Amino acid sequence: MSINPKKHEMPTQAAAVRATNFDEVALGYDAGVAVAEAERCLDCKNRPCVEGCPVNIRIPDFISRIKVGDFEGAYKIISKSSSLPAVCGRVCPQENQCEKRCTLGIKFEPVGIGRLERFVADYHNSHDGENVEKPKSNGHKVAVIGSGPSGLTCAGDLAKKGYAVSVFEALHTAGGVLVYGIPEFRLPKAIVAKEVDTLKKLGVEIVTDVVIGKTLTIDELFEDGYEAVFIGSGAGLPKFMNIKGESLKGVLSANEFLTRINLMKAYKEGSSTPVQRARKVAVVGGGNVAMDAARSAKRLGADVTIVYRRTENELPARKEEVEHAKEEGIKFEFLTNPLEIIGDENGNAKSMICERMTLSEPDESGRARPVPVKGSEFEVEADCVIMSLGTSPNPLIRNTTNGLDVHKWGGIIVDEKTGLTSRKGVYAGGDAVTGAATVILAMGAGKTAAQAIDEYISAKK
Repeated sequence: MSINPKKHEMPTQAAAVRATNFDEVALGYDAGVAVAEAERCLDCKNRPCVEGCPVNIRIPDFISRIKVGDFEGAYKIISKSSSLPAVCGRVCPQENQCEKRCTLGIKFEPVGIGRLERFVADYHNSHDGENVEKPKSNGHKVAVIGSGPSGLTCAGDLAKKGYAVSVFEALHTAGGVLVYGIPEFRLPKAIVAKEVDTLKKLGVEIVTDVVIGKTLTIDELFEDGYEAVFIGSGAGLPKFMNIKGESLKGVLSANEFLTRINLMKAYKEGSSTPVQRARKVAVVGGGNVAMDAARSAKRLGADVTIVYRRTENELPARKEEVEHAKEEGIKFEFLTNPLEIIGDENGNAKSMICERMTLSEPDESGRARPVPVKGSEFEVEADCVIMSLGTSPNPLIRNTTNGLDVHKWGGIIVDEKTGLTSRKGVYAGGDAVTGAATVILAMGAGKTAAQAIDEYISAKK
């Protein structure tokens, strides 16, 4: 049988249509296309794709079930390794992980593993699947701080082992970055809610509006009978450039902008927490968050330009997100660095002074180092400037927890093999440890910590 050299295309909304709404861009495979794509899998004996998955999903096994139309069987296989399959199928950078290792990809395009994972999860959710069976209690309690991907994964894995798990979330909705950071058009919030609901059925308790370090401390959690604590509080503290004009009205972080859009639905008419509907928006940065902010601003009616100090080749954002942004009419100013934001007489941003850059020898990140071109200053019109320069962990937990060692930049120091911090019984993972990274890497850290916590508590029995 001949093999189709290309992945089956993912159907999407037309660019001109989707740029005016917040509905999901990618529409998903139907059953026929999913089976046809699954048939491209070679079912390799050495399974390099599994090695490329941070949570080690048995990829060839679930794809084999799709081939014969057993979609629920495929879901069961995925869910043994992943607590958030519908999420991962949408936002995971498969091209740099499982699909990068795909043997078929040596000669042709790799199997669309992420697209198949999404199909299987969506099929299960739309058909309700089987009732989730709550495991028998083992009589032990674990606290999880943060309901983002690392926290939810840790909670799910422990709940499956019979632990009574309480997840403490600072915001009013569970999901962490999945609900406040990633836009509806990439990850519908109903999908996240469905995944959280599945964890609740396993017995996970979700406690919202609790700020660990303020409402409760880690010491108080231990006093309440929790035998171990996992910190998955993310990295929600935004970074700025510290240039003149950053305090002007209309200048904000991508974190704030996206939180208002995604969690508070600021794009809807009559929102109680509206955002400025700007005419000209400049987004500074080149990662996935920058693409999310730019594409959200476009949907609010703005003319949007992404300002990035390196070339397109160095963009850290997923290729798919960059392509979607271009299709939607977002412009790019490469080799460009902001110097100052100019305001009007009322204190509102009106433009940004930038300079051209050229690339020199690689910096500590391994990427070509941008250096200024003398005398190249120019002005970019912008009544809204969104800074998307990365984030760091909030210092609240580390400042209120004795015996917790952290890096000088704020990340919690852990044992890489277990997630154990410098304090006994306290584990950590995800962005709170690494700084801003991917959803699937955070999930992998949550999975690692769950295994270590189980071994730690089991050893005390």
